[in-house]
Amino acid sequence: MKTIIASPHAPKAVGPYSQAVEAGGALYVSGQLPIDAASGKMDEGIEAQTRRSLTNLGHILREAGYDYSDVVKTTVLLQSIGDFAAMNAVYAEFFTSEMPARMCYQVAALPMGALVEIDAVAVK
Repeated sequence: MKTIIASPHAPKAVGPYSQAVEAGGALYVSGQLPIDAASGKMDEGIEAQTRRSLTNLGHILREAGYDYSDVVKTTVLLQSIGDFAAMNAVYAEFFTSEMPARMCYQVAALPMGALVEIDAVAVK
């Protein structure tokens, strides 16, 4: 059985997918773009965009009864791998102990011109 999770505090999906799906004791959170749910706009700069993506991720985690400490795996997509250190500094503000496993890639482009997109898998 699966449960679709949607937080009103995170931006709506920009395509035919769910913000998150809970199944088999795990929560699978779709890639979070750095969109402010209230304004529909993106902040400027990699630090602000990383913070927004991770904040959106947190809204979805909480909607499903999870927290950052339950995250076991993330994937970070960067428009430029040159932003790795700046993204990492902000990422470390959200994941402070028992770090999740992580993949990080530079990609050719992200939706809406974003600089970063972050997905996650969480387990209770």
